[in-house]
Amino acid sequence: MGATKTEHFTDAQNQIATIAKALGHPARIAILEYLLKVNECICGDIVNELPLAQPTVSQHLKELKNAGIIKGNISGNSICYCIDEKAIEILNTYFLNINQNLLKSKCC
Repeated sequence: MGATKTEHFTDAQNQIATIAKALGHPARIAILEYLLKVNECICGDIVNELPLAQPTVSQHLKELKNAGIIKGNISGNSICYCIDEKAIEILNTYFLNINQNLLKSKCC
């Protein structure tokens, strides 16, 4: 497979693509839904909630954090995670813009 050539796209396009890629796994969606439900948790809580091994959950958390979707704070020996509102606002703005353009469009 060829290089993605991300340098040919805007920062905004790359940012949306990074977030979308991180959201492209059902386990990550389940993690986000759990974080919304409890508002904050530690990795062990998520492991108890999902049918995944702890290393797998940690990898998914790492992907979500690298994409800027979640943030974490160290609390003793654990890390408490929560959703980063900035990433959600970026997605919200992006999809609102699409929706507004679709409403104006007479295509199809």
